[in-house]
Amino acid sequence: MRLFSICVSVVMPRVALGIEYDGTDFCGWQMQKFGVRTVQEELEKALSYVANEAVRVHCAGRTDTGVHGVGQVVHIDTEAQRSPRSWILGTNTNLPFDVNVTWAKPVDAGFHARFSATSRAYRYIILNRMTRSCLHRNRAVWAHRPLDADRMHEAAQSLIGTHDFSSFRAQGCQAKSPVRNLSYLNVARQGGRIIIDVGANAFLHHMVRNLAGVLMTIGYGDEAVGWAREVLERCDRTKGGVTAPPEGLYLMHVGYPGEFEIPEPPAF
Repeated sequence: MRLFSICVSVVMPRVALGIEYDGTDFCGWQMQKFGVRTVQEELEKALSYVANEAVRVHCAGRTDTGVHGVGQVVHIDTEAQRSPRSWILGTNTNLPFDVNVTWAKPVDAGFHARFSATSRAYRYIILNRMTRSCLHRNRAVWAHRPLDADRMHEAAQSLIGTHDFSSFRAQGCQAKSPVRNLSYLNVARQGGRIIIDVGANAFLHHMVRNLAGVLMTIGYGDEAVGWAREVLERCDRTKGGVTAPPEGLYLMHVGYPGEFEIPEPPAF
């Protein structure tokens, strides 16, 4: 009598969560081999405690050292049965004060925090005044020279659309293609702050910070408004100007198809 073994793939329940964090004291999102502090490591420890089993966190997009998150989205697969309230309160109780869960909900197994995302939005904040700020030192980039937000906004409009953004990607960027669809890029002054809001289907490594660096150069009057388009068309990172510092950058929102009913991030 011949026996046949049947391998059955068991799909565990999937939970999506919204994550907010202050990136100041983190060495970026992704867990690393050298024991440095990361958002992923802190979150996995807390979620594993609540689930009473080891869980792996999958995020919508990794952020660098010093970059903040308002609307980060993650998912986990777990056999643990917990209510959304329990996931939120239990995880936050076990997290340090610079990272927290803002919402949680069960999702279909077809949902993936990264691969189901259709858009991402970032904000870059510049404190534009003569003196530095002790209150905003890790939450905005300080620029003491006057910036012209109107010039910056005008220059930004020439970058909207589907383009090769090689001039705005980090030299070590591992993305297979430099082509991205930039849906909006707005610059506005709010009192002593200049706010850059940008949305796209996806972003290249350091792309937002490189965009901010070019726009700030134009805002200072060091380059003409048309320089932004010139940089874009060169498709050469070495011609793209400086990379703006990380502390002004926030991951604001990740968009998904409506069928997943992913909540909006908290107001910021």
